[in-house]
Amino acid sequence: MSRLAKKPIMIPEKTTVTLDDTVLRVKGPLGELSRAFPRVVLIKIDGAEITVSLRDASREYKALSGTAVAHIKNMIAGVHKLYEKKLLIEGVGFKADAQGTKLNMALGFSHPIIANVPKGLNVVTEKGTINISGIDKDAVGQFAAKVRSFKEPEPYKGKGIRYVDEVVRRKQGKKTA
Repeated sequence: MSRLAKKPIMIPEKTTVTLDDTVLRVKGPLGELSRAFPRVVLIKIDGAEITVSLRDASREYKALSGTAVAHIKNMIAGVHKLYEKKLLIEGVGFKADAQGTKLNMALGFSHPIIANVPKGLNVVTEKGTINISGIDKDAVGQFAAKVRSFKEPEPYKGKGIRYVDEVVRRKQGKKTA
């Protein structure tokens, strides 16, 4: 069992956690999240704390307890504070525009790229930046990675879409004689 799973998870005020068979639901001020866990992971709710253990302590299942604890902590934190990812767009003529549930991007291709924003996420575009926010940490990170994959930053001029804190290692390029 992981070290994370040995400590109980505290449930903050204004948060309700319910367990239906293997589906855990967390409800808070910003919304509600639910996730199904494998049957091997045993989750118990005792008042204001949650404990995670394993039904079968075989080697292949030990990692699941730590993963379950991390998911539960992320769900509890998400219903209290939004998760946010910021992306930068660099390049001449590269732009993005959020229109309702669609993200319309011009990234130097012959056609515009249109990405559907998943339910529960909020996308705001400003000049050269895309802000993705939501209560589900997995969904925010997955959509940010999907948007980044449309035009990853290239090492010569740094053009493309990158995270705000990402450092692009630059190459020197050709030398003229």
